[in-house]
Amino acid sequence: MKADLVGIFAALTTPFIQTKISLEEFKENIEKYNTFDLAGYVILGSTGESVYLTDEESEKLVVAAKKIASADKKIIIGTARESTEITLDFTQRMAALGIDAALIRTPSYFTSEMNSQALKKHYLTIADKTEVPILIYNIPQYTGVSVDKKLIIDLSSHPKIAGLKDSSGNLSFLAEVAPKVNQDFSILLGAGDLMLPGLLLGAKGGILRLADVAPGLCAQLYKLFLEGRIEEARQLQLALAPLNKAIAKSYGIAGLKYALDLVGYFGGLPRSPLLPLTPEGKKEIESILSDLGLLKK
Repeated sequence: MKADLVGIFAALTTPFIQTKISLEEFKENIEKYNTFDLAGYVILGSTGESVYLTDEESEKLVVAAKKIASADKKIIIGTARESTEITLDFTQRMAALGIDAALIRTPSYFTSEMNSQALKKHYLTIADKTEVPILIYNIPQYTGVSVDKKLIIDLSSHPKIAGLKDSSGNLSFLAEVAPKVNQDFSILLGAGDLMLPGLLLGAKGGILRLADVAPGLCAQLYKLFLEGRIEEARQLQLALAPLNKAIAKSYGIAGLKYALDLVGYFGGLPRSPLLPLTPEGKKEIESILSDLGLLKK
């Protein structure tokens, strides 16, 4: 059975204190997010710096999230590894912890060999054996691998493949895929600056780092769309664009974490080799948050 994955999911960061993960700060952040009308949380994704975490650290974060997340919030966990077998093994380990779905990015080390045939076998093998629904994660700007439109359409009929997180930023891709996938297949956008146009084209929600900093505004945008108040949603989308650009494109994880510190969450520093935010970046993010009225007084 496929999970009902709709709405806005916050792509959670991983807090570090002196290079070690901080479960206390992680749980405190989630307690604050619980008060917003979010569909749930994605943990161990790109925003969570998952590629820099050990399996032991990853499991501790998932256990902590399950304890703190409110009952109405779904928990999606990034479980991708480079091999099919290891990805399946880690996905099963996370499934045993009671997660709602697994987010699996494309393998990417042997980039030139990750064609549609290889990816189809990879995802079908996992889907056939896993105990939780899975989402395909298309993020070519990080992996160098793009998932073919026809492959997404074909895989959408599998009972355990619940959806796609598309972070490509390619609206034409969405426009071609959305009308052809199964009705119970959820396309969730990873690009916060395209949330409204994506919803209009058939996306069912988003997995956004923007929702870390502005969870209430992201939830409001989705609500305005559902209510058909498109002009108000458009204005809000435009207002959020500078913040999304700063934390998702210009300054990345370091910028996002600095923004979190300024709005009342724990951000802290990214894990090495990512660098801290520059003074220039700090000034720009402070200005953007001030314009949005999000700076904590």
